Amino acid sequence: MSAEFISRLQFAFTVLFHMTFPAFTIGLSIYLSVMYGMYWRTHKLVYYQVFKFFRKIFAVGFALGVVAGIVITFQFGLNWGVYGAKTGPILGPIIGMEVVSAFFVEATFLGVLLYGDGKVSERLMFISSVLVAIGTVSSSTWILIANSWMQTPAGFKMDAAGRFVPANWWHIIFNPSFGIRWCHIIVGVLITASVLVMGIAAYFVVKHSDDPELFRFGKRSVSIGLGIMAILIPIQMSIGDTVALNYVAKDQLSSNGLPSKLAAMEGHWEAGSSYIIVAWPSNKEEKNLFEIAVPHLGSVIAMKDFSGKSKILGMKQIPKAERPWVWAVFGGFRMMYYGAITLLATAFIGLILRLRGKLFTSKKYMKWLLFISPAGFLAVWGGWITAEAGRQPWVVWGQLATKDAASHISTAEVMYTLSVFLIIYLTLIIAYIMYIVRTTKKGPDSLADIAKLLGHQDGEFIKKAVPQLTDAAENDTQNDSKGGPA
Repeated sequence: MSAEFISRLQFAFTVLFHMTFPAFTIGLSIYLSVMYGMYWRTHKLVYYQVFKFFRKIFAVGFALGVVAGIVITFQFGLNWGVYGAKTGPILGPIIGMEVVSAFFVEATFLGVLLYGDGKVSERLMFISSVLVAIGTVSSSTWILIANSWMQTPAGFKMDAAGRFVPANWWHIIFNPSFGIRWCHIIVGVLITASVLVMGIAAYFVVKHSDDPELFRFGKRSVSIGLGIMAILIPIQMSIGDTVALNYVAKDQLSSNGLPSKLAAMEGHWEAGSSYIIVAWPSNKEEKNLFEIAVPHLGSVIAMKDFSGKSKILGMKQIPKAERPWVWAVFGGFRMMYYGAITLLATAFIGLILRLRGKLFTSKKYMKWLLFISPAGFLAVWGGWITAEAGRQPWVVWGQLATKDAASHISTAEVMYTLSVFLIIYLTLIIAYIMYIVRTTKKGPDSLADIAKLLGHQDGEFIKKAVPQLTDAAENDTQNDSKGGPA
């Protein structure tokens, strides 16, 4: 248990905690801007009701993500001082651009988004929601540029002090893996947000089927989330396949020219054609202590060889010193891949139920949506573990080894900070989950209250703007109970 090893654990834990929030607040910010845009265009208060409810969840998650991100930045200097000194000329400006171009935009317009109800024009509220969404996407873009450069470094040269210095900023920013990884991340966070929205909305469909207003709120949110997921899941799986074939297999190679990360993802020690469904790989014994595999399927999936004869690279072909933790890469990839398959099946079943007019009368399906609401997070975590654990033993691929990047500090010092972070972060994540549960149980504001909040005190306006409180809601409920159009 060296200081370097514990520093890796601490960084992994703090990044995993931090990325939990951008994993859905980025997608949720886009969702909020769309909902407010729909309200602005149609003046149907149900859209503002959805916007206002999910804005609460977004605001707290955004704040926690910002705080956790600051902690990560400090670790660059405290736990990874050598890494910070050597990569600072390149990564310093990139992180600085994230603050200047993204965080300032978010901070400026977030206040309007959160507290502008009835105080500013609808146009300004919509502009603020869009700019906050742009800010969150821009922030993740700069962070991804930095991470992608570490995965596939380009556009640099080494100075006399052994530091990475810029030679071509265009090549640094648009490094080989950035473009496809950016698409992969943005689509992933949109899916994560839509799955969470669907899960929360399904609660209202199941628990408040006798309340026309809450039932309609749940229906609208489930419908939008299902549409997003049905479109994006197949796209995301195609992008993921491109990521593996276009940069993992071509750009992340060991010293003997073989794709070490890709080999770890597949989990073979000896070259083989099977597809390993589950396994427990051991780097020490150079074998899988346990595995379940389907013969020849690996050739079809990984090698695109439908004859099933092509063999997948084995980890023993990779130099021993350059092998990542196979169990982490293999497990992370399976977590991501199986999560995507589960969500694809969920979207397919949801579309079938929708076409048959039974989507909102199927309590089993709605309960399933509630159960799998964390699935998007698990897939994002799995993808991050695959990318980061698979980069080992390098912190900058092929250029700077992780063991040479850590600060010269004692094991006790790092162990102390790791323990403190574990306690604080676990407390915060539990508190946030409880907040989401409490907010969901409390439910959204009533449409009448929203009308008053927006300055519409006239009872006649409320009656016209809120048809959900009249016969329209009853007709909706009757249609659903009969299996009619939703």
